[in-house]
Amino acid sequence: MRVSALGRTYALSVFVLLAIATALVASPAAGAATGGAGVPPPPPPGPSGGIGAMPPPTTPMPTAQLSHDGRTAIAPESAPEEVKNAIYAANRIVGKPYRYGGGHRRFNDSGYDCSGSISFALRGGGLIKRPLPSSAFMQWGETGRGQWITVYTNPGHAYVVIAGLRFDTSGPGPRGPNWRKAARSSRAFTARHPTGF
Repeated sequence: MRVSALGRTYALSVFVLLAIATALVASPAAGAATGGAGVPPPPPPGPSGGIGAMPPPTTPMPTAQLSHDGRTAIAPESAPEEVKNAIYAANRIVGKPYRYGGGHRRFNDSGYDCSGSISFALRGGGLIKRPLPSSAFMQWGETGRGQWITVYTNPGHAYVVIAGLRFDTSGPGPRGPNWRKAARSSRAFTARHPTGF
């Protein structure tokens, strides 16, 4: 009688252990499928492609705004993704030194000149495929001011206004790519804009 009771206890123990193991293996799949307490899925990639990266802030204002530190621009919520991405790209090179020819051999460079800076920003928005010098910007895109982006260019200099904020390598403050609040005369420049923007 002791032997058969021991056998039943052993069989019951094996059965309970198998049931627990089955429940543990099935739990993440079942929880994820039903919204239960299973293993949560990884967070979606952010705009930079990193897992869990927070999207850059936006502003409800109709134009881009300078951040509190005065260095980076905050894109308008209402702006098309291409415009937001051009702003985010420009933010990445703010404060880099001015270097004549910088940004022309390659987009990622240690310093940028005026048209190299514009090229970097526009490439971020998917609006150009290769860096352009200021003279080439005179024939780029469409004539006149754009709704979201306008490149002001002449044979010697170029700057861009994206969502109402000027990105330029010259003007008040340090030399090199920076957002500038102060207006600049566009009288000696040709205005061009990307199609649709």
